[in-house]
Amino acid sequence: MIGLQQVESMIKSQLPDAQVVVRDMKGGGDHLEAIVVSSEFEGKTLVKQHQLVYGALKEALDSEAIHALALKTYTPQAWETAQQAV
Repeated sequence: MIGLQQVESMIKSQLPDAQVVVRDMKGGGDHLEAIVVSSEFEGKTLVKQHQLVYGALKEALDSEAIHALALKTYTPQAWETAQQAV
């Protein structure tokens, strides 16, 4: 099992400016949801954004410490827009 704080740290090691929220979806610690906001996503497709995050979590995914990851990525501007819509 991997800690939520550890997952956040792994993402921030790859994307230092990122705002990261990680949640445990099923209570077992291996089905997670991550919301990541980073300026590194500017000009990148959604696939490329997700690849950056998956790259940061490669070891945990390969070892199956993280079995499933629901991922939402935003540029700072897109995040601001999404928050206004709520």
